[in-house]
Amino acid sequence: MIFLRRTVHVAVLTLSVLPITAVTTASPVAAAAEPRKRSQSEAGARARHLLAQLKVARALSIRGYSRKRFQPRWAHHRGRCDAREVVLARDGRRVRRNAACHPVKGLWYSPYDGRWLKSEKQVDVDHLVPLAYAWRSGAGRWSAARRRAFANDLTRPELITVSHSANIAKGGQGPQSWRPPRRAYWCRYATSWITVKHHYRLFVTRKERVALLNMLRTC
Repeated sequence: MIFLRRTVHVAVLTLSVLPITAVTTASPVAAAAEPRKRSQSEAGARARHLLAQLKVARALSIRGYSRKRFQPRWAHHRGRCDAREVVLARDGRRVRRNAACHPVKGLWYSPYDGRWLKSEKQVDVDHLVPLAYAWRSGAGRWSAARRRAFANDLTRPELITVSHSANIAKGGQGPQSWRPPRRAYWCRYATSWITVKHHYRLFVTRKERVALLNMLRTC
């Protein structure tokens, strides 16, 4: 009788432990996702704070704009490597370069549209905040040196490797007119856009601000 009671007691304890074991087995997945979610949420909150500090104004005239006013050519950063070549090496996988630092082989991911590209001819180095858009946001009043620094900035998230097709579709548009086809990138796109504009003290339009806030909802 005593043996039977002990057997029943052990069985009850075993049953009570099983649900806990099942939860413990699934927890690493949730634990891995939680930091990413929290990180995005914090990035979104910071971006909203920075966006609130930006001046809201009407877009200026495009008159006088030329890409050469920003970038007669890519600036050299590391020996023979110019800014474009540095970005392609940074963003790619297994990138091989020739003696002149130009990539001849590699694999690149375009976060705008989620495409993997195997040829350097299929990718572009995009100015996240387009040069023409920056001009209309206040950059037209800058010195030539400041515009050149903006166009070749490797510190802020202004330069990014994307597919040629996505870059052409975007053109010189702002977030109120164009957003990355891949919605999963909207949070990163908006936070990066705001980071660049805040650093360079470029203003935003009312519609641009609304579009950025809408994208930040995905963070």
